[in-house]
Amino acid sequence: MGKESSLINKALLEELMELRHFLHAHPEVSGNEKRTAAALIDFIRPVSGAEMVSRVGGYGFLVVFDSGIPGPFLAFRADMDALDIQETVDRPYRSVHTGISHACGHDGHSAILAGVARRMDDHPLKKGKVALVFQPSEENGEGAQRMLEDKKMREFSPDFCYALHNLPGFPLHRVVIRKDVFTAYAKSLLVFLKGKTSHAAEPEYGVNPAATMALLLHAAGKFTRNRPADPDFTVITPVYARLGEKAYGVSAGYGEVHYTLRTWTEERMDETARLFQHLVKKQAEEEGLTAETAWKYTFFPTLNHPDAVEHIARAARSAGLAVTEPDEPFKWGEDFGMFTRRFRGAMFGLGSGENTPALHNPDYDFPDALLTTGISIFTELLKNHGLI
Repeated sequence: MGKESSLINKALLEELMELRHFLHAHPEVSGNEKRTAAALIDFIRPVSGAEMVSRVGGYGFLVVFDSGIPGPFLAFRADMDALDIQETVDRPYRSVHTGISHACGHDGHSAILAGVARRMDDHPLKKGKVALVFQPSEENGEGAQRMLEDKKMREFSPDFCYALHNLPGFPLHRVVIRKDVFTAYAKSLLVFLKGKTSHAAEPEYGVNPAATMALLLHAAGKFTRNRPADPDFTVITPVYARLGEKAYGVSAGYGEVHYTLRTWTEERMDETARLFQHLVKKQAEEEGLTAETAWKYTFFPTLNHPDAVEHIARAARSAGLAVTEPDEPFKWGEDFGMFTRRFRGAMFGLGSGENTPALHNPDYDFPDALLTTGISIFTELLKNHGLI
């Protein structure tokens, strides 16, 4: 741990931990973050000079600090939503909602950004402005686009945008950065196959999609090139399949298969999607089936601008924190990719412990020790850009 431990006083740290524990105990899934947003707004409201812009793209909101003096415009983003995962560890602030938990650490991300807001009274801007973006619906890949398309963000055009994500498997407080692709392009493909039911004793009078489904499930492996070091990295993972109903006298006439597709680039994704959908159509036609496809949960690749990465590295060094630059991007998707698609920016990771449960695990809990670490990086970024 570096110099960040002295960044905030004990009273504020206790408030931040209490806030984080409240958010953890009252998780809300994508599109339902009403109570989460309200708790964060109440925590930030005492800060002087803050302009609150609420109900942006749903329950998202902005906290804007504007010096009124020309200078850089920075944006810091945190996500707020939780997951449909049952928490398994009995802790004092365990989720009160059955089947929902903060298994990705968004409670910690939001608490960090709320802490940045509360410390702005101690660090008034010398020039420029900063927008703290509290984003809903990150987990389904919809929140960033909804916020950016909201008329309340019509004037939103930051010079740089930054975000963090906690990373189990890395040493606690370790700053993880890399240029170019930080997280994968990921989206989900839904395939629907319609045939004709028949009596199970007479399948020849129907059109059962089972054989086509089996072929398409097997084809996912043939398309996959799970070599992260290669530019043509591609992973197609079947995540759900359904065939007919549990009616043992009926040969199924309907089936569906769902996949997630992951690549490093949009070009590779477009080519893979085109070829796989062509295969779906071809196989369906050969078997006398009607095929329909749909896309959902799109996460554009997070593309880290080299200048933004350098600012993060400088911020980490100023805070006395160690830095790791992984050779390969992370294979999971992140909705912050919508921001880096439009603006210069970067996402960085904060190590949450080498033995910490993985993200999306039912026993995951964001480490409170990272609250001051995250605040320190954002504060140093403000300094690096000359705002404070």
